[in-house]
Amino acid sequence: MGKKAIISGITGQDGSYLAELLLGKGYEVYGLQRRASLPNTGRIDHLYGRKGFNMTYADLSDSSNLLRVIKKIGPDEFYNLGAQSHVGVSFDVPEFTVNTNALGPLRILETIRNLGLPIKYYQASSSEMFGKVLETPQKVTTPFNPQSPYGLSKVFAYHITKIYRTGYSIFASNGILFNHESPRRGQNFVTRKVTMGLSRISLGLQKTLRLGNLDAKRDWGYSKDYVEAIWKILQHKKPDDFLIATGETHSVREWVEEVGKHLGMKIEWKGKGLKEKGIDKKTGKIVIEVDPIHFRPNEVEFLQGDSSKARKLLKWKPRTTFKALAKLMTEADLIYVREEVAQGHPVTK
Repeated sequence: MGKKAIISGITGQDGSYLAELLLGKGYEVYGLQRRASLPNTGRIDHLYGRKGFNMTYADLSDSSNLLRVIKKIGPDEFYNLGAQSHVGVSFDVPEFTVNTNALGPLRILETIRNLGLPIKYYQASSSEMFGKVLETPQKVTTPFNPQSPYGLSKVFAYHITKIYRTGYSIFASNGILFNHESPRRGQNFVTRKVTMGLSRISLGLQKTLRLGNLDAKRDWGYSKDYVEAIWKILQHKKPDDFLIATGETHSVREWVEEVGKHLGMKIEWKGKGLKEKGIDKKTGKIVIEVDPIHFRPNEVEFLQGDSSKARKLLKWKPRTTFKALAKLMTEADLIYVREEVAQGHPVTK
């Protein structure tokens, strides 16, 4: 009989890719879903009816509910991917962010401890914990310096995972994943915002795309590559903490230029600061504008990860390059926008 795994946050991009990976390995997968009048199941709808795939209602803010679900399922592995995952939004809803991202993991770990079951636990940690970086590139040993409620909540979750590992001998591991993207990324994240926005502009459905800090640099990888690392972390012989990244850093500006190439645009930049604009050289039209509303109270300017530990011990490495990622996401969103138009859905002008 195959292993049982619970995935919180299964309706997100990582959760959906991880569910596919585990089902392919013969797992019985149980996804946790918050009750809502309009369920957000678009990324996993194709899995319904597939052998071994199950969904149940649960919420990381409800410890009694988590106890009931975990006790009933008795999983071999618990992948905690559930979170309020948008850094910018965390400034608007800091209490909700901390309740979900910090206390949620504590509730899960405390449940595992109380039940006394040999459950392997994975905590989704984030490069945002490094914040205003104190070392480049960032390693597992680099001190954290978070600059947002989101980053701070993830620091708590990281340390509470280590405390339950050392204090109660629970197989509990952290995966510090740097930015990872895919066609399943939420549309309010900058990578998808760009691929969607420029796709709409290329089809004449939108005039300009408004962005924030064009100079922010991130270590961007592909979610589908990264969920393999997540699985490998819980298959390692002992619980430990790993950093997952490509080791390459690119700016938002570079992402815009790369996406534009795949849509036949050659984007040039004019002006500085809030007056900077991205112009398609072929048409002479302004396609990118800077809007201060998209700047955060505290900006994180630069992130670059050193995943040498994971590459050595887990035998993992990223397969998808920055250019390949931009290409596959742009092609997917161009199809998505065309289908929206064909189906008569309203598209933002």
